[in-house]
Amino acid sequence: MSRLQVVSGKGGTGKTTVAAALALALATEGKRTLLVEVEGRQGIAQVFETEALPYEERKIAVAPGGGEVHALAIDAERALLDYLQMFYKLGSAGRALKKIGAIDFATTIAPGVRDVLLTGKACEAVRRKDRTGRFVYDYVVMDAPPTGRITRFLNVNDEVAGLAKIGPIHNQAQAVMRVLKSPETAVHLVTLLEEMPVQETVDGIAELRGARLPVGRIIVNMVRPEVLDTTDLELMGTVERSSVARALASAGLGGARRGGHAEQLVDPLLAQAKEYAERYTLEAEQRAALAEVGLPLHELPLLAEGMDLAGLYELAEELRAQGVS
Repeated sequence: MSRLQVVSGKGGTGKTTVAAALALALATEGKRTLLVEVEGRQGIAQVFETEALPYEERKIAVAPGGGEVHALAIDAERALLDYLQMFYKLGSAGRALKKIGAIDFATTIAPGVRDVLLTGKACEAVRRKDRTGRFVYDYVVMDAPPTGRITRFLNVNDEVAGLAKIGPIHNQAQAVMRVLKSPETAVHLVTLLEEMPVQETVDGIAELRGARLPVGRIIVNMVRPEVLDTTDLELMGTVERSSVARALASAGLGGARRGGHAEQLVDPLLAQAKEYAERYTLEAEQRAALAEVGLPLHELPLLAEGMDLAGLYELAEELRAQGVS
C-alpha cells in the first residue's frame, strides 16, 4: 500500500469526506495517519466536527484498534517561511518579509512555487522519521485539489522548470517529484454515478497517466441502494395497470374499484418505477465507462441519515471491508 494517498475528484463528489474516511480506514490496528488539506477550506475540520485546524499537526480522531488520525491544514505562506528558515536560516528576517507582504507576493505571483510548497510539506511528512529510524506516520492522506487541476498541481517539476533551473527551489521540486512519481504515491479519484463526474474522472485519469503520475483507485461515492433489479424492471414494463391496482388493494391500500384509492396510486407508482429504471440504466452505463479504465473500483453508499461523524466511521469500515486499506 502506497504511503502517500492523494484523493481528488470533481467538486460535489465528496472527495474530502472520502479522504477522511480513507485516513480512518488506514489508521486502524494501531497505525498513524496524517490527513492534510491544501486548499484552505477547513473541510477536514467540518467533516470531523472539530474546530478550525491551525498550521500544526494535531490528533483529531482515534480509529478502531487504537490507531490515530492526525490532521494538518497546509498554508502556503507558512510553508514558505518554514522553507526559508530550513534552507536560508532567515529567522526574524522571514517574519519581516511576511509583514511587508513579500511572502504573499511570492506565493501568488509564482503558483508553481506555491504548489511545490504545498506538495513538499506532504512529501516531507511521508519521509519523516523519528529518533529510532521509524516513519512518524504510516500513511499520509492528502485532500487534494479537484480533478480538473490535480495533474498540474502534482506535476510541480514542470511548473517550476521555467522559474528555477538550478538551486534550492529546483532541488526541492525534484525531491517532491521523486516521491510523487514513485510507488510510494497513489492518486485516487472520487466520482458519482453521473455523466459529468464520470467523464471528468476518465479524462483526469488519462491526464495523470500522460504525466506518468501513479493512479490508484476509483471510488464511487453516494451510491443509492438497489431497489429493483433488471428482472423487476422488465416485469414493471409489461405489467397491466389493473394488476398493479389489485396488488395494492390486496396490500390494504384501498379498494380496487375504478377511482378507488389503490387505482389512484397506480400512475404515480408506475411513473416512479419508470424514473428509477432510467436512473438504473444511466448508472449501469457509467459503471461500464469506469470499468473500461482498468482500475480497481469501489463504491460507498449514500447514507440515508446524512453525513455525520458516525457516518464517517461507517464509510471507513466499508473501505476496509472492500480491501482499500
